[in-house]
Amino acid sequence: MSMRCISKMNPKRIRGRVVLVRVDLNIEEGGEKNAYRIQAILPTILHLLRHKGKVVLLSHRGRPKSLTGIRNKELGIRNKKLSLRPFAGILSKKLGKQVSFVSHFNFEKIETQIESSRPGSVFLLENLRFLPGEEKDDSALGMRLAALGDVFVNDAFAVSHRANASVHAIIKYIPSYAGLLLEKEVQNLDRVAKNYTHPFAIIFGGAKISDKMAVIQHFRNKADYFLIGGGPANTFFAAQGLPIGDSLVDVKSIAFAKRYLKSRKIILPVDAERQDRKILDVGPKTVGQFGAIIKNSKTIIWNGPMGFFEMKGFEKGTRSVWKAVLRNKKATVVAGGGELLISFAKLVPSEYKRVVAGTKKNTNSNLFLSTGGGAMLEYLSGKKLPGIEVLRR
Repeated sequence: MSMRCISKMNPKRIRGRVVLVRVDLNIEEGGEKNAYRIQAILPTILHLLRHKGKVVLLSHRGRPKSLTGIRNKELGIRNKKLSLRPFAGILSKKLGKQVSFVSHFNFEKIETQIESSRPGSVFLLENLRFLPGEEKDDSALGMRLAALGDVFVNDAFAVSHRANASVHAIIKYIPSYAGLLLEKEVQNLDRVAKNYTHPFAIIFGGAKISDKMAVIQHFRNKADYFLIGGGPANTFFAAQGLPIGDSLVDVKSIAFAKRYLKSRKIILPVDAERQDRKILDVGPKTVGQFGAIIKNSKTIIWNGPMGFFEMKGFEKGTRSVWKAVLRNKKATVVAGGGELLISFAKLVPSEYKRVVAGTKKNTNSNLFLSTGGGAMLEYLSGKKLPGIEVLRR
């Protein structure tokens, strides 16, 4: 069943209407200005503004539920580091117009402020996770949010695997649609998950293997190769009984790794870069082995860097894999996860800028950068994401 999408919506239904747009601004402090997630939501916002809608942006940031300091019902739990205020200025510059930041949760005042504004106005509400009902998928909060607008648009794929009030409960009370980004995410993930061509390679790195196990199981009879680096590789080494010193390992997933040790599809590093008894990157022989497979692949899924790329001297594996992926201009590629996108921007900045800008000159034109990490993995494993399924009904 297809989703309801704003791309198929009559633009006349936007003019003069208040459109609530769930976006994902869950970006760590210091990484706001150049974040791909901000660039990715601009097309939907600009589409709504072109058709004279009033746009109200909803998002969360971090996990403030463990914080203390409840001030009053309007403010909820506060923490300056997790405030969305910095994004109002950033979005104002990118959109070329004022984005009004709403720092409180007095819904009557917010509604009045929106109603008195002109068509084409843009508002950004404070971090919704300051309200306890957000992560509880509270129907009352969903209803209060819905009352602020006429139409709801979900453009936050990265949080669509969570049944949160601003993604799930809200849809019961307001006409709802998928945004342009969410639609692209689903189309591109379906392309590699359902319409893949061989050779088909899945690359896994990052910290844990536990969040990737379901994908390995789902694609075990579909993919040709699983190229394993980072923490997941250490877990396989531990399953083999190899010495890994103090390296990052997912102890709870060792039993899972043992079940796949005899699979010829699992390609593990043959050498590694170490420091202080820790494996921090794949070695040059592994880079060559992985590169040869990537070069001949027609479909590629990638989640998680090959090593501790943030530290000088241990970024070579991830950079080399990026370059191999970018050189393969015939492959259909989906790469996603917060750390992986950060590594792209840091290690191959010129290519990253071309992809983000949409020019893609000298770059794989079939490369899609997914804004989701956990959501991407859950969708690829065949699970139904709450924030997407409600848009299919």
